[in-house]
Amino acid sequence: MGLASLGLVAVGGALGGMARLAVTELTARWLGRAFPWGTLMVNLSGTLALGALAARLGWPPGDSPAWLGLAVGGLGGFTTVSSFSLQTLGLWQAGRTAAALANGLATLGLGVIAAAAGWWLAGGGA
Repeated sequence: MGLASLGLVAVGGALGGMARLAVTELTARWLGRAFPWGTLMVNLSGTLALGALAARLGWPPGDSPAWLGLAVGGLGGFTTVSSFSLQTLGLWQAGRTAAALANGLATLGLGVIAAAAGWWLAGGGA
């Protein structure tokens, strides 16, 4: 991987991270902070976008500049599996077992559905 590829991932990651913060904060202001709605929104919209990119750019993607910048960098910086894991653990440790399980099931189950919807919306077929 060359310097140009690393640059695409770096720029995409920076933009994706800023977008994650914006979406998470806006969602928290709208729906509150008692449940990690912002992280759920980021992960679902990110997987929707990743499904659409995979459909448009082809799967497996290889190392095209568009894939590196948009998917690896941008969506890699945007989605928050590590935040999801830590927040779910926090809910569990706080004794909010039902909320922890709901967050896990919603993120994983709806994430797969969102990726499939992104694929379908982008014309990827069945």
